[in-house]
Amino acid sequence: MFSKILIANRGEIACRVIKSARKMGISTVAIYSDADKQALHVQMADEAVHIGPPPANQSYIVIDKVMEAIRASGAQAVHPGYGFLSENSKFAEALAAEGVAFIGPPVGAIEKMGDKITSKKIAQEAGVSTVPGYMGLISDADEAVNISNEIGYPVMLKASAGGGGKGMRIAWNDYEAREGFQSSKNEAASSFGDDRIFIEKFVTQPRHIEIQVLCDSHGNGIYLGERECSIQRRNQKVVEEAPSPFLDEATRRAMGEQAVALAQAVDYTSAGTVEFIVDGDKNFYFLEMNTRLQVEHPVTELITGVDLVEQMIRVANGEKLSITQDDVKLNGWAIENRLYAEDPYRGFLPSIGRLSRYRPPAEVAEASHVVRNDTGVYEGGEISMYYDPMIAKLCTWAPTREDAIERMRVALDSFEVEGIGHNLPFLAAVMDHPIFVAGDMTTAFIEEQFPDGFQGVELAEADLRKIAASCAAMHRVAEIRRARVSGRMDNHERKVGRDWNVAVQGQSYDVTIDADKAGATVAFEDGTSHRVTSDWTPGDQLAMLTVDDAPLVLKVGKVSGGFRIRSRGADLKVHVRTPRQAELAAKMPEKLPPDTSKMLLCPMPGLIVKVNVEVGDEVQDGQALCTVEAMKMENILRAERKGIVSKINAGAGDSLAVDDVIMEFE
Repeated sequence: MFSKILIANRGEIACRVIKSARKMGISTVAIYSDADKQALHVQMADEAVHIGPPPANQSYIVIDKVMEAIRASGAQAVHPGYGFLSENSKFAEALAAEGVAFIGPPVGAIEKMGDKITSKKIAQEAGVSTVPGYMGLISDADEAVNISNEIGYPVMLKASAGGGGKGMRIAWNDYEAREGFQSSKNEAASSFGDDRIFIEKFVTQPRHIEIQVLCDSHGNGIYLGERECSIQRRNQKVVEEAPSPFLDEATRRAMGEQAVALAQAVDYTSAGTVEFIVDGDKNFYFLEMNTRLQVEHPVTELITGVDLVEQMIRVANGEKLSITQDDVKLNGWAIENRLYAEDPYRGFLPSIGRLSRYRPPAEVAEASHVVRNDTGVYEGGEISMYYDPMIAKLCTWAPTREDAIERMRVALDSFEVEGIGHNLPFLAAVMDHPIFVAGDMTTAFIEEQFPDGFQGVELAEADLRKIAASCAAMHRVAEIRRARVSGRMDNHERKVGRDWNVAVQGQSYDVTIDADKAGATVAFEDGTSHRVTSDWTPGDQLAMLTVDDAPLVLKVGKVSGGFRIRSRGADLKVHVRTPRQAELAAKMPEKLPPDTSKMLLCPMPGLIVKVNVEVGDEVQDGQALCTVEAMKMENILRAERKGIVSKINAGAGDSLAVDDVIMEFE
């Protein structure tokens, strides 16, 4: 067995590999850029080697620099993680020339299956069902438009060397095909150093289901069930689960056997994933093969008990698989939510900055349930503009899907993240969405269910009442503490009353609190009541309560006269007042937000790549105004209505902060 391996990656996947290596008694070497000097993976590894400036194309994907780190550290093997050089055959060749083991598939398999154009041709030759498309090289936007018309709209333009949703666009007409072709080429070139694009038919209303395969160099190959990855935004997965709530055993077996056959056709070794799109009749079509470890691999590990990273290391060491297909049993249900530094209230645009608070839920590994958090950050660390915005992968496992979802709901409510925008509220909303709960989602779930973006969650009346009762009980605790402040004047003791008014989400509740040592009973005017117990004390930012014998987790912030409460995707201002205060508050005018309707604001920190208009131009609704690049993704900002450009405040090459005014209109 290897005594030392280098992880040619960063962030959570580097930390994940280090954990398995440590369990196996293997020393680890991290590599890091200037931006990652204080990163968690650097702290966890036994050694760390600096490889260059923050941009990935000057550090993490520069093969020569990674090879220098390997030589300097004396590592015997390299785990590439995902992204970066994980599917780069030239990197695998460089390792082989140096006599260093690549913890992944052989060069030939990477070249054949890692390139999406080549892999699709091989799949067709192998008799695998594939989606209609054009696999040749496309020279320019005009050719892309012609090909798109031959295939028939809608089409998907994809980077041949792509992944993670980068270099990928859906086009419904000639204009979008032309525009998408150039953006895809730009993203592919900057992210992968390869700007080749191919086009295929976009199958509407599909499910995205993938098969995990594991092969050794002795001719053995197995599949470890499937992962349902249909909930995606901009073709990037957000929620994954295993098994799929859609597949039956016969379809699972057919997909699994086909995936293994395809892998063995290219002499594949190590862990790999064969992705399929599946229609409503359970017909499945080969999409691509990822010749690496997938981001979402933990859900497979949780339902099979197989440590995929350990298996990859053992296969790279020449060992035979220790399990056969008959040994693979799918146990229970696992769900993964990807926590991204993306602001759902701003169209999921990237958010960067310092994590002023980062408190994941406690990890649990019990027979009844599992809570697992794979992360590469820590409180006080920074989310950089140079890399993928993923903060963590939160996973839960339970014997049933219903229980796994409920465990995830509680875990999301318990996850504290402050300092940056993040998608925790959106994930919580998905977990409560009836389509997800029923297991009926497709890859169009987000765009269909949130067509106007995410505006937060409006809680049902029953949930509001529980929160109102909880806040009333917490406010009473805070008032008692304030009434007991030291240094008060004699004969001026303040009594804390029983009657309060709670205003939340446009509702107003008059309540009466009867408290005892164990908790408080909060009665409403209509005669209903809730029993609230908790050990919350003023200043705690997380309240773990029990309301009518059911758990309720609230993130608690302070606002004047009450609390900022976040729970189940809702972000609420809850005001708890005396009846007289409530009477006066009702007479106060509402503060209106400033009018920015005649301005184009920068929605996230980023770099202006292109400005499409000039002062005096008349623009139409939906017209592209400029392109902003952030987190390696190009975002086209469009006009929301017809107007005339009166002023332009930024040009190509300018770096802007959130809400900076890019241009103004008459």
